[in-house]
Amino acid sequence: MTTAIHVQNLERVYRSAAEPVVALRGVNLEIAAGQFVALKGRSGSGKTTLLNCLGGLDQPTTGTIEVYGRALHTLDDQALTRWRQQEVGFIFQSFGLLPTLSAYENVELMLRIAGVAKGERNGRARECLDMVGLSKWADHRPYEMSGGQQQRVAIARAIANRPRLILADEATGELDSETAREILALFQAIARSRDLTILLASHDSLVDEYVDEVLHLEDGQIAPQAA
Repeated sequence: MTTAIHVQNLERVYRSAAEPVVALRGVNLEIAAGQFVALKGRSGSGKTTLLNCLGGLDQPTTGTIEVYGRALHTLDDQALTRWRQQEVGFIFQSFGLLPTLSAYENVELMLRIAGVAKGERNGRARECLDMVGLSKWADHRPYEMSGGQQQRVAIARAIANRPRLILADEATGELDSETAREILALFQAIARSRDLTILLASHDSLVDEYVDEVLHLEDGQIAPQAA
């Protein structure tokens, strides 16, 4: 089985404060390709820091990260940016949509930034909106949509570049339980149909019903799995 994420002895220490803040303490982690995995833990446990390191948005203080065999610590800023555009999709609690753009334009913009040819962008953007059930809402702006619909646009945007890894930070945090279930089922379906690896940081107890594995982060470390 292909390994999607391989982390060894990962530490992240922030030294800008009066005293150093240790966010991650020797994290070791391995996730197989095509898995939908939840990362759970209290606020301040290091979930967002770990996601940022895995997505190349933050640099570890020590340790190594490999994503589909690519050693992130060997890449310079330009190479990391290019890698993120091609290999990773990000989804956030606050949706992060541009309010003046329609659903279609929000998705198409990501393809434009990634350098996808004009002739291909239209079809791919509409394909992704169709996959998340929003074809009829393509011309609507975020303020004309519900929270669940906005998160579906965010998911369509994240998968538009056909990444191999999706990193989602509290993606159901702003949603009611029924809508959260719909989004989690959508994540599950996308992971299966596209052989995507999805790592979802969440406090939501509902995620346990949909994921392949639940990892617990405590004080910057992955807690041992219960027997």
